Amino acid sequence: MRTLRLVTTLAVAGLLAGGVAVVAATPASAATAVFSVTNNWGNGYQGQVTVTNDTSAPITSWRVEFDLPSTSTVSQSWNAQQTTSGSHYTFANVSWNGTLAAGASTSFGFLVNGSGTPLNCTVNGASCAGGPPPTTPPPTTPPPTTPPPTTGTPVERYGQLRVCGTTMCDRSGARVQLRGISSMWLNWETAPYAENLSALTWMRDNWNLQVIRAAMGVEPAGAYLSDPAKARAQVETIINNAVRAGVYVIVDWHAHEAQNNQSQAVAFFGDLARRYGNLPNVIWEPYNEPLQVSWANVIKPYHQAVVSAIRAADPDNIIVLGTPTWSQDVDVAAASPVTGTNLMYTLHFYSCTHGASLRAKGDAAIRAGLALFVTEWGASNADGGLDGRACLPEAQSWIDWMKTNGISWTAWKLDVGTDTTNLLSPGAPVTGGWTNYLHGHAPFVVANMR
Repeated sequence: MRTLRLVTTLAVAGLLAGGVAVVAATPASAATAVFSVTNNWGNGYQGQVTVTNDTSAPITSWRVEFDLPSTSTVSQSWNAQQTTSGSHYTFANVSWNGTLAAGASTSFGFLVNGSGTPLNCTVNGASCAGGPPPTTPPPTTPPPTTPPPTTGTPVERYGQLRVCGTTMCDRSGARVQLRGISSMWLNWETAPYAENLSALTWMRDNWNLQVIRAAMGVEPAGAYLSDPAKARAQVETIINNAVRAGVYVIVDWHAHEAQNNQSQAVAFFGDLARRYGNLPNVIWEPYNEPLQVSWANVIKPYHQAVVSAIRAADPDNIIVLGTPTWSQDVDVAAASPVTGTNLMYTLHFYSCTHGASLRAKGDAAIRAGLALFVTEWGASNADGGLDGRACLPEAQSWIDWMKTNGISWTAWKLDVGTDTTNLLSPGAPVTGGWTNYLHGHAPFVVANMR
């Protein structure tokens, strides 16, 4: 017969091999329990537990608990009252063997179907070897939240989005990181790629696109201020297509000096909020990239006015706020954030130009409590990659950082051209099917959307 402490994880081969008893030393003032195999027949065995009162005073009851692997079960026991909950077994004394004088022992036995041996043993709530009860090691990662459904469109899976702490959550409170692409300035796109429903559903199904950004140019010739009807029609087409495709859509006031046209922005966003603010699909971006102007005196008052107009009709959809210096100084915005709910802040990067120092600004903003959304980025120089160069290692550092911090993103830009950040090569059809038309940083972007 081989005797082993229950607290030890036993290897079956060694346990059933026979040989000299192995008994660990026990503390002088503890009740202990020792497990042994008294008979074995290959696909099962007879076990015994000996309970010893190692304290200096009598005990009047005892209770032994342990777990068995799911492949093994106790089929019968004696000299104890057995209760079972799944793979957890409890054995309590019967009337005649509960009282044990100091140093006295008693035993109970059981039959096991299978070869698994007891784990996590306690006697009277303490370790069977004496001392505190065994503890389950803490998990090395946070427990997973209930995952969202894996079928259906992104909006069907996630529903109404909201800001939770420094990240974005879905309707059930689980963290969400949206990944997608931005249109070209709509007034300058070479073809209406962003406005095509077939292209959008193709990107959803083949690229795993979850969000599209409608970058509505404001200030240049042919943009919103000079042709508001055309610009509004383009944006509303993209919104309606996003609703039909079940993806999220960012309505972007793509400007660099929006404070000079605050009244037009207030009217634009107020009107769209009244007509589309009831939809869970819509995310508002009232100011793409402010220049190097004051956050406190210029940009923040502008945001307050536009946020107020949106919230008058839309109380809950996320609003993403631009920050100084082409949406890089998120740490400055963090020092005096806009008051309100479901507000996020824009951080833009281009990996050939921006690296660890800009991520440090993002880290500072997150520590201050800001939720960030990278609504524009490229694996290129800050000019969008006029030289055609891609800086993929640094772009991967950004991708990893955004994933770690749960930061959603849209990559620049859905158009044809020679810039690194043009996602499509010449000849790409407007309706999608672009597997053989990827250009510049597109393979990297698509790989990180999937």
